[in-house]
Amino acid sequence: MANAWQTAAEEDRQAIKSWFDTWGAQVAARQFTQARDLFRPEALGFGTWMDYVEGLDNLEAKQWRSIWGTIRDFHHRTDDSLRVTVSPDRLMAVGLVLWTSTGVHEDGSTFERPGRTTAVFTRAKVGEDW
Repeated sequence: MANAWQTAAEEDRQAIKSWFDTWGAQVAARQFTQARDLFRPEALGFGTWMDYVEGLDNLEAKQWRSIWGTIRDFHHRTDDSLRVTVSPDRLMAVGLVLWTSTGVHEDGSTFERPGRTTAVFTRAKVGEDW
C-alpha cells in the first residue's frame, strides 16, 4: 500500500518551523503561560520523567516545570533537522526536529543534553494556523 502522506508544501513547512522556533524560545525563557497557547487542552505528551502525560495542565505541571528549570540554551534545530509530513487533505501534519540544550546538575556542573521533539498538528481548514 502506498503512503499517501507527503513532504509538506513550503508554506506548511515554514508555519511548522515557526511553531517549533516559537515554542523553543518559550522553553528557553521558561514562558509556561505563553507556551500553553500553542497546545490544545487535551494534549498528550511524553518526556524525560513521564511515560505519558495526559492533558495540558499535567503536561505543564509534571513535565515542563520539572525540566525547563534544569536546562539552559534550549534550541530546536529547525534549520538543519526539521522534517515535516502532511496528510493528503493538509489538515494534519507531523513535525520531527532535533534540539540541543545544556543540562545543569544540582551542583551547578553542566552537560550536553540533546534530544528530539515529535509533534502532531491539526487544523480545521487549509490556511489556518497549525
